[in-house]
Formats: sequence, structure tokens, C-alpha cells
Amino acid sequence: MTTVDVYNLNREKVGEIDLKEEIFNVPIKKHVLHQVVVSQLASKRVGSAATKTRSEVRASGRKLWRQKGTGRARVGSVASPTRRGGGVTFGPSPRQYLVKVSKKVRKAALRMALTDKVQNERLVVVEDFSLPEIKTKVFVQAMRRFNTGSALIVTEELDINLDKSSRNVPWVKVMRREGINVYDILKYDNLFVEQPALKKIEEVLA
Repeated sequence: MTTVDVYNLNREKVGEIDLKEEIFNVPIKKHVLHQVVVSQLASKRVGSAATKTRSEVRASGRKLWRQKGTGRARVGSVASPTRRGGGVTFGPSPRQYLVKVSKKVRKAALRMALTDKVQNERLVVVEDFSLPEIKTKVFVQAMRRFNTGSALIVTEELDINLDKSSRNVPWVKVMRREGINVYDILKYDNLFVEQPALKKIEEVLA
């Protein structure tokens, strides 16, 4: 069983915790991680781009001029795609960019992403991430003690002080445990998890 240290915000060891092997020590399959990440990014696309076809353009159906005798090319509808203000041929229409992935695969990919952090020693378990006040300087100082780069912080409950203190720090993202996902775990170099949140994550993924 894998054992990791538990720290406080002063980077002082306050205990140890055993990680479940079936969650934090599973075979990593890159194609599964790729599939889930693609699905996540695709679901963020809006797909609202749209143009009007000649049938949707509001225009008179009257023929602009008679068919013959004017010396000009014959012409029909004002909404013709060849005319200014007319419809668009083969233009975009609203759509959904969905890549369906089963719940079972998403959970498996989440276990793989967590395993990757443990194997690369990028998982930091923190006893409590509560800050005494809303101050970005205090938050950054706490993060610098761990000598980390970009970091994803997962908490059990919403902490207003932590949320507002980290809001202007571009290399950090804070989220509650319910929102933990494969893309964010892989995107950030380090994963900080509060001890209570870690227990809940194990319960969900077990």
C-alpha cells in the first residue's frame, strides 16, 4: 500500500495517510486518458455559429426584372447566394460537439490521472487549506513553501478566503472535490488535496 505524508501550510509533516491501491496504483493507458480529455474539451465548445440559407433570408419573392429583353443576365430571387445580402451556401449551422464517454471509462481515467501524480511524486496531501484572511500574498507564500510550479488545489468545502486569495494567481486553480476531472489533473504540474477531500474521492472511485 502506498503511503504519503500529510502536511500543514507551513510544510510541516503532521501525519501519514495510506492510499488505496485500486485508485492510486493502476495501470496507465494513454489512449483512455486521451479519449476522456478530448470528450471534456469538446463539451466546452459552444457550436452556436450559424448563417441563413436562401430559404431563411427575409426577401421578396418577386422577380427583379423580366426574363428577356433587358440585355442583362436573367435573375430570380433576391435571396440568391450570388447576390449581396442573399443566403449563404453550405454555411455553418448550430451543432453540438459531443464525444460520448461512458461513466465507467471516465472513472477509470480519473484513477489513471491520480496514479500518474502519485508515481511522479506530484501529489501533496494537506491537512487543511484554510487561510486566516483574504490576502493573495499570504496564499502565494504558502504555495512557495512547497517549491511547486502550477498547481490544482482540491478542497472539501468552499473556502471564501482561499478562493478569493487565489483568484489572481494564474498558475493555480482551486476547486471542490465534486469538480475534480482528468483534464485539470493532467494540465497542472502538481495536485494538492485536502485530507478530508481525499477520503471522499476514494469513496467515490472505490
